[in-house]
Amino acid sequence: MRRTARPLTGIALAVAAAALAAAPAYGAFAGGLEVSPASVVPGGQVTVRTAACGDGGSARGDASAVGAGSLNLAPDAHGQDATGRFKVPPSAQPGTYEITATCDGSDRRITGDLVVTLSSMREQVHPRGSVKTGVGGALGPDPVQTAAGVAALAVAAAGGTWLLHRRARGDGI
Repeated sequence: MRRTARPLTGIALAVAAAALAAAPAYGAFAGGLEVSPASVVPGGQVTVRTAACGDGGSARGDASAVGAGSLNLAPDAHGQDATGRFKVPPSAQPGTYEITATCDGSDRRITGDLVVTLSSMREQVHPRGSVKTGVGGALGPDPVQTAAGVAALAVAAAGGTWLLHRRARGDGI
């Protein structure tokens, strides 16, 4: 009984810890400003949304940190979340910017972060070719050097085998 009780207790504690760690992630949208996409290139369109102003609530947004000015957040088609859009200026510099909104009829202030990058995630460039580390490599860009290296290794292996065979016979090395 004790052998199974300890692992089960450990598993139960691990699940409880994971649930407590994930709990703030589920409640973050209800009290915050969702910025979509979270990462955008200069000139891109951004949508902000919040449920913090209540059903049918509206808000006044401020994206002046990134240079876009102010915006209005109105209830969406379902009448639940306040939603608004703005365009990031083409002159925006890369960095993280705070976007804010204040609910109409109250002083409740909601914030969210927008990351401006020079390239979108879809346009990411992946490196190609061999790495120039100065140490060399088995498969460099030059096939002649690769063949010379393989030949040198074959000669060294054959010579070492011949020396070991000669020593084993007692030919006096």
